[in-house]
Amino acid sequence: MITCQTIDAIRQQVADWKTAGDTIAFVPTMGNLHAGHLQLVSQARQQASRVVVSIFVNPLQFNEAADFEHYPRTIDEDCRQLQSAAVDALFLPTLDVIYPHGQSATTKVIVPGLGDILEGEHRPGHFTGVTTVVNKLFNMVQPDLAFFGEKDYQQLMLIRRMRDDLDMPVQVRGVATQREPDGLAMSSRNGRLDAGERQLAPCLYQQLAEIEGAIARGEEDFRQLEQDAEAHLDRQGFRTEYVRICRQQDLSAAQPGDDKLVILLAAWLGQTRLIDNISFSSPSA
Repeated sequence: MITCQTIDAIRQQVADWKTAGDTIAFVPTMGNLHAGHLQLVSQARQQASRVVVSIFVNPLQFNEAADFEHYPRTIDEDCRQLQSAAVDALFLPTLDVIYPHGQSATTKVIVPGLGDILEGEHRPGHFTGVTTVVNKLFNMVQPDLAFFGEKDYQQLMLIRRMRDDLDMPVQVRGVATQREPDGLAMSSRNGRLDAGERQLAPCLYQQLAEIEGAIARGEEDFRQLEQDAEAHLDRQGFRTEYVRICRQQDLSAAQPGDDKLVILLAAWLGQTRLIDNISFSSPSA
C-alpha cells in the first residue's frame, strides 16, 4: 500500500494508474475504521481495479471543538486494516493540505434546501463541512467512483446532489449499512458508549423496524407514528432529536400513497449522538 500525503503525490499516482487503463475507486474516511468501512473498501475493490482510501478528521464538519478533539485517532491500526484489505493507496493529508488558507477563509460548498433539514437543522454547518471537504477530496484524488455508507443517508443524498450540480465526473455509490448482531448500526461513535448504553443502543433499530412493520400493516398516520416513536425512545433513556418518515427521493414528509420511504432518526444516548435509518417500499403505494 502506497501512502501519499500531498496533492501532487496522490494525483501523480492516480494519473499513472489511469494511463495504464485502471479505474479508480475512492473511499473517504475519518479513520477509526470498523467493519462498515471495510465493507466500503470491499465494494470498491469489486468495482474498480485500484482503491484509494483517505483518512482525514475534518474539523469543518464538527459542531463542537471538543467533539473534534475527542474523535479517536487510530492511524496505526487503520493502516494495518487497510493493508489487509489490499488497498492500493492511502491518502493521508494534513490540515494545511486541505485548508491551506485556514478553515474560515476557505471556499465552501453549500447544498441549499436538502442540507437545511433533519441533520442540517440539528447540526448547523455540519453538511457544509462535509460537502466542502468531499468536493476538495474529489478534486485532489480524481476518482472514477466513490463509495459512501447508507447509514448516513442524508449525507449520501447531499453528495450526489453536489456531484450533479457541479457536474463532477465521478460515480457515487451507496453501500448498505453494516450492523452488529443485535442490529446496532456500526459507527465510530459506538466506542463512546458505556456498557449500559451499549445494551440500550439497539432500541434505535428496533424502533425503526417497528415503524416499518406498522406501515406494512396499513398504518397511515405517519405523524402519529413519529411522535409515538420519539416518546417511546425518550422513555427508554434516549434524548431523541427526531424520528421522521420521509420520501426517499427528496426527504420531504411522506404521505399515504408514497412508494419509496425512508425512516430517519437521531438521538442522544448519554454523551453520544447516534443516527440510523431504514428504507423500504410502502405496500399501500
